[in-house]
Amino acid sequence: MKAGIVGASGYAGIELLRICASHPALDVVVATANTKAGERLASDAPSLGGYYPTMSYERFDPDLLDGLDVVFFALPHGESQKVLPSIESRVGAVVDLAADFRLKDPGLYPTWYGAAHSAPELLGRFAYGLPELFRGGLIGARWVAAAGCYPTAAALALAPLVRAGLVERSGIVVDAVSGVSGAGRAPSERLHFAAVDGDFLAYGLLRHRHTPEIEQAAGAQVLFTPHLAPMVRGILATCYARPAAGAGELSTSDVLGVLGDSYAGEPFVTVVEQSPSTKATAGSNCAQLTARVDPRTGWVVVLCALDNLVKGASGQAVQCANLALGLPETTGLPLVGLYP
Repeated sequence: MKAGIVGASGYAGIELLRICASHPALDVVVATANTKAGERLASDAPSLGGYYPTMSYERFDPDLLDGLDVVFFALPHGESQKVLPSIESRVGAVVDLAADFRLKDPGLYPTWYGAAHSAPELLGRFAYGLPELFRGGLIGARWVAAAGCYPTAAALALAPLVRAGLVERSGIVVDAVSGVSGAGRAPSERLHFAAVDGDFLAYGLLRHRHTPEIEQAAGAQVLFTPHLAPMVRGILATCYARPAAGAGELSTSDVLGVLGDSYAGEPFVTVVEQSPSTKATAGSNCAQLTARVDPRTGWVVVLCALDNLVKGASGQAVQCANLALGLPETTGLPLVGLYP
C-alpha cells in the first residue's frame, strides 16, 4: 500500500518514517516538508539513511497525494484543518497526528487552542485514534485523529476505572512528565541543553490544551499539570482519583484486576506490579500500567508510562492505520523497547 507523510521532517514525521521502514505493507512514496524541500532525508536525519538513501523531501502539493492508500499528517496544530478539505476525495485514508480533529465539540477549540476551528463540519467524520479504548470506530475508518501523548497515558490509566464505576468522575488529578521531544523539533531557547539539563519544570498550569482531550477520552473531569523532564523520550502519568460512592472498599488488587481485565489480550498495554518506567517503553509502541489504593488517605493512584513519540504519536498512528486499512493491528510495530 502506498503511503504519504505530510510534515515528515519533524520528530513525529521522522518516527513515522522509521516505523514504516519496517512495515511489510506500507511503502512511503511521498514525504513532504516545505522548509526542507529538496533535501535528502538521509542528510536531514542520518538515522534514516539505510532505508531511504536517495529519497528527498518535497514541497506539499495536494496532487502528490492522489491515489495514496493512506496519508499521515504530522503538522503543527491548526495546519491540517486548512488542508484536509482539499484532499477529501484524493486518498484512501487519513491519519492526523495533530489535535485538529480530536475534540468532538468545536466550541472547545477557541477556549483551549486560541482560535475557532476552520472546518468544524469535518469533526464528526473523524474516529478518535486510541485503539485500546475506541477500537470499534477505527476499523475501516477513512478519517482518524490519533490521540495525543498525554491524553493516551492518562486515558489508558483512568478510563477502565471510570467506566467500571470505581472512581469519581470529578476531582481527578493527572500529574504527568514528558521528555523534551514532546515539544517538537523546532529550536527554542527554553529547550536548549543548557536550559533543560538538570531542570524540572511544570508548565501550562490550569490551561494546558490537552485537558479537554483527556476529559473526553477518560470520561471524567481532571486537573492536569504537565512537567518537562531532562530526557529525550517518554511520558509518565500519575493519576489520582477518589473511590466512587458506590464502589465499596477498594483494594489494590481490585483496581489491578479491573485494569488487567480491561487490557487482557491487548498487545500494546501491559499491567505490571512494579512502578512503570519510561525507559522500559522507549522505542516501543507499548504502555505499562500499575495502580495502588492507599487505605490511609483513600486515594486511588494509577500510573502509565509510554514513549511519547511511539505509542504517544507515530506508533499509535500506524496502529490506527492498520485498523483502518484492514491489516493486523500489530503489523510493523515494535513490541520491545530499548534497554539500556
